[in-house]
Amino acid sequence: MPTVEELFSQYELLVQKGDFLFKAIQEKYPDSVRCRVRCCDCCHAVFGIFPIEAAFVNYHFNRLERKIRRDILKRAEKSEEEMLKAKDTLKVFEENPKMKVYGIGKQRVRCPFLSDKEECAFYENRPFICRIYGVPYSLHQGKKENAFVCGISGFEAHVNYPTVKLEKIYTELGKLSESLLIEGKSLHPERKARLMMTLSRILRMPFEDIVRGNFEA
Repeated sequence: MPTVEELFSQYELLVQKGDFLFKAIQEKYPDSVRCRVRCCDCCHAVFGIFPIEAAFVNYHFNRLERKIRRDILKRAEKSEEEMLKAKDTLKVFEENPKMKVYGIGKQRVRCPFLSDKEECAFYENRPFICRIYGVPYSLHQGKKENAFVCGISGFEAHVNYPTVKLEKIYTELGKLSESLLIEGKSLHPERKARLMMTLSRILRMPFEDIVRGNFEA
């Protein structure tokens, strides 16, 4: 069974693949990929990351300077409050899962890593989804594969573009997460490997709790 350090190395290879895919599409469609410094529309969203990413983020976050960590944690508390308010608002859709998912996707919650200068304070170690958001990507919803793209980009509807197959990446992240949880002697690692957590929660957790899978409560 690989160690945590070895799993982190495998995760970093996956991240490099994401960076390569983004760059390849950007070079082919430079006018359509409009990601720029301080373009932070995608930094106001609700999303979760896999346990392997959570452990990686937590590990590197706790190696930042104390003041930077303190500022990020303050923003994380505010993000958590905003998400709780959003959940209360969306309770009316408890019996309509599709509308609830749609509603969550429309929430504007500021990422705790986004500084007051509108720059990512964690750019080098940011999650995978942050690395490919500006180019087309696809996800399976049931048997159907749906494509998505940043609303600010210049990609046109009903036109075929190279697309990042996010489902394949998620499969790899799930496998790495399961190996991490097995290494941490977690109960039910195969089930917990697909659970996704928000950044605001991850940053406040002890690293050991993530590795051991103590994040369901």
